[in-house]
Amino acid sequence: MPFRLLIPLGLVCVLLPLHHGAPGPDGTAPDPAHYRERVKAMFYHAYDSYLENAFPYDELRPLTCDGHDTWGSFSLTLIDALDTLLILGNTSEFQRVVEVLQDNVDFDIDVNASVFETNIRVVGGLLSAHLLSKKAGVEVEAGWPCSGPLLRMAEEAARKLLPAFQTPTGMPYGTVNLLHGVNPGETPVTCTAGIGTFIVEFATLSSLTGDPVFEDVARVALMRLWESRSDIGLVGNHIDVLTGKWVAQDAGIGAGVDSYFEYLVKGAILLQDKKLMAMFLEYNKAIRNYTHFDDWYLWVQMYKGTVSMPVFQSLEAYWPGLQSLIGDIDNAMRTFLNYYTVWKQFGGLPEFYNIPQGYTVEKREGYPLRPELIESAMYLYRATGDPTLLDLGRDAVESIEKISKVECGFATIKDLRDHKLDNRMESFFLAETVKYLYLLFHPNNFIHNNGSTFDSVMTPHGECILGAGGYIFNTEAHPIDPAALHCCRRLKEEQWEVEDLIKEFYSLKQSRPKRAQRKTARSGPWEPPAGPATLSSPENQPRERQPARQRTPLLSCPSQPFTSKLALLGQVFLDSS
Repeated sequence: MPFRLLIPLGLVCVLLPLHHGAPGPDGTAPDPAHYRERVKAMFYHAYDSYLENAFPYDELRPLTCDGHDTWGSFSLTLIDALDTLLILGNTSEFQRVVEVLQDNVDFDIDVNASVFETNIRVVGGLLSAHLLSKKAGVEVEAGWPCSGPLLRMAEEAARKLLPAFQTPTGMPYGTVNLLHGVNPGETPVTCTAGIGTFIVEFATLSSLTGDPVFEDVARVALMRLWESRSDIGLVGNHIDVLTGKWVAQDAGIGAGVDSYFEYLVKGAILLQDKKLMAMFLEYNKAIRNYTHFDDWYLWVQMYKGTVSMPVFQSLEAYWPGLQSLIGDIDNAMRTFLNYYTVWKQFGGLPEFYNIPQGYTVEKREGYPLRPELIESAMYLYRATGDPTLLDLGRDAVESIEKISKVECGFATIKDLRDHKLDNRMESFFLAETVKYLYLLFHPNNFIHNNGSTFDSVMTPHGECILGAGGYIFNTEAHPIDPAALHCCRRLKEEQWEVEDLIKEFYSLKQSRPKRAQRKTARSGPWEPPAGPATLSSPENQPRERQPARQRTPLLSCPSQPFTSKLALLGQVFLDSS
């Protein structure tokens, strides 16, 4: 008998006062200019509170008006907010923050950092800011965008993550010590998103610096996940990166899996890679076949396809936006409207929502001001112009200001049922939530450029076109200009030519046909290595001139007991929690 969802009728909505500019009784759409200014005011209330009370710590604690380090002691909120400053038009503060980051951020520290979070927030934020520096009026150095201080910082941060990829499978550990590499005793269990969310940042870094190691390790990790899918085409939630065995076998589109699917699509668009898109489309078929019910997406057992949890998670709200990127607008809108009913019920999206019961899941009632539903609204509004999507933006501004605003910023909502607050303001509030709200209400922002204008930049390697639009947002909403990936490739090819000439000079044994064969291999389609892959294995060395890196010994750690059903970005939720 097919599984059917029973959706309760008469959802109770949170009633919020309407402000000037909100739609009146006649149902007119929200005034974008009004809400654009409201969103900008929200940003500066949060940003100024961080600077006054929390800097140089990672994040603001808004209830006690102080700061704390959360993801590695990087002044994380400052990095995450940097490109938002430019999108809001504040070039002078952007320029000041660039100087502050160069003077204050140090990655050579004895800190255990999340590989996933450091990549999306720090590496992604620095790459985006680097590529936007000239537009923000920063005096860039000769050779930009193929060189620059923010690019060097991004590369340094990314190199600190590389030891995590030294596993028999090529799939990375979830945590790395920035000074010492992977700690002895580190758990080998990593969530799927923590393995498959690197190709956007790492491919960009390889293209700009000319070092292919970053893109190579990201592609290996993607392929290993692809090869680990079940016979019915699904992936689970957690995998052992040493053995390649699935530990948590719940399959879905939400927490612990989400950005893997996102990066297959965005990586395909950024790199014009048909193979990545084909992989996603295969996953999409399996997702629709086994997890899709009445325009909701459930969790199922990855090998059998049987429903394990009929819940909607707030992190799943990115999915309609992703569907819009592949042109599946009708399905995207239907799913979006389902998610929007949940927002109306609570004034926000609870972390977990039991679909048949129509209510929150115990101990998952909070809303940490996540951006995903707003992100989907922004994408879908660009695709359709449907005013319902502006209504969501209006409701988000009203809800967040009414429930979450405090004297020192905006606080995480601990429980949407009674609006209790928690003493944290995640950096993604400024990186994503505010940014997507502003872009939803700002149709003429430079981010939405349709190619009608662009900047021509002369580099030592020729003319480079930038700023023509088509920005690819990483999963932390840091925009990457896809045109920039083509600016530095000539430099890389010339570097190979020079190094080949030097090798020929010192070694008469190296013939021209061999060099030609090597150059052809570099420019041809990428193929994953056969068998176990590590950074030091010969088959994973794209350039033989690259010196062998110091190898972190492979770890043999006892597997931890796993009674969890789901995990959120690597944090295990135990049944007894």
